Amino acid sequence: MSGVIGVLTAGGDCPGLNAVIRAVVSRATEHHDAEVVGVLNGWEGLMDGRTRPLDRDDVRGILQRGGTILGTSRKDPYVHGDGFDSVRGTIERNGIDSLIVIGGDGTLRTALRLSEDGLQVVGVPKTIDNDIAATDYTFGFDTALSIATDAVDRIATTAESHNRIMLVEVMGRTKGWIATYAAIAGGADALLIPEVPYDLDGIAGMIKKRHRRGRTYSVVVVAEGVPPPAGLEVNRSIDAFGFERLGGVAYQIAPELEQRTGFETRVTVLGHLQRGGTPTAFDRVLGTRFGAAAVDLAIAGETRVMVAVRGDKMTAIPLGEACESIRGVDPDLYDLAATFFN
Repeated sequence: MSGVIGVLTAGGDCPGLNAVIRAVVSRATEHHDAEVVGVLNGWEGLMDGRTRPLDRDDVRGILQRGGTILGTSRKDPYVHGDGFDSVRGTIERNGIDSLIVIGGDGTLRTALRLSEDGLQVVGVPKTIDNDIAATDYTFGFDTALSIATDAVDRIATTAESHNRIMLVEVMGRTKGWIATYAAIAGGADALLIPEVPYDLDGIAGMIKKRHRRGRTYSVVVVAEGVPPPAGLEVNRSIDAFGFERLGGVAYQIAPELEQRTGFETRVTVLGHLQRGGTPTAFDRVLGTRFGAAAVDLAIAGETRVMVAVRGDKMTAIPLGEACESIRGVDPDLYDLAATFFN
């Protein structure tokens, strides 16, 4: 026996989480003869002692499922508990030698703190926003992008039928990866992302120019994290865990564009549709690779590291490096998208 590996999913759900869990269990039990303990409902479960043993039979048939069989939450032991002392009992009772933490930037920062307090931790990057530093891609992004692109395709046909401007709001709290890729893939006519200040007068002028040339409709992709137009505010509430709820800025932008252009303007907010459903083949494979690589690192005794993909290779990078910053859209990629806006 090669020890006990714990695994948890924390933060928002994401297509491909079950692929990672499946790979962790299969790699650990079949390749390394190790036990796996699943922690239920993220950090909350680790604080409350809610766990379950996992074997191959427990993860059969979950590869294609969205969400996470372990559940998740946004509680944090350093915010809603007493830090490492909040989880120590669960770790000791289950004999967990190493913990694989699957989550986004906030979850990984918590994992880093636990590793600094003495817990052996291996991180797996998870976010549909694709904005975690030090890895080229995160699983979930490809699925979210496919959903967003399909929405842009569908919205374009109704925009054309009614000679409208259509705004499609996609996820992207601080960075615009989904919006940028969806704008390119869907042939959008304008793009608003948090990294680039926008000028509504300029966008309106571009749209009116398009209409004079005979294109009587336009599709604008908007990342949820862009600021509202000057002088306006979006009423954003705070959830029970202290996180700002985003979504709806497109409703502030739409009337401003309608006023400037004279064209009827409508909004579609995709919201949580981007998180749910069956993960794409790319995300299933990437999640599987992440999970297997995380187990290999855990068995080797590595700690305070995160699995990353660079090019086509899996590698381990210091967890602190992954938590230093949030990765924004490459300006060259934005410029490529802008090539088609006129």
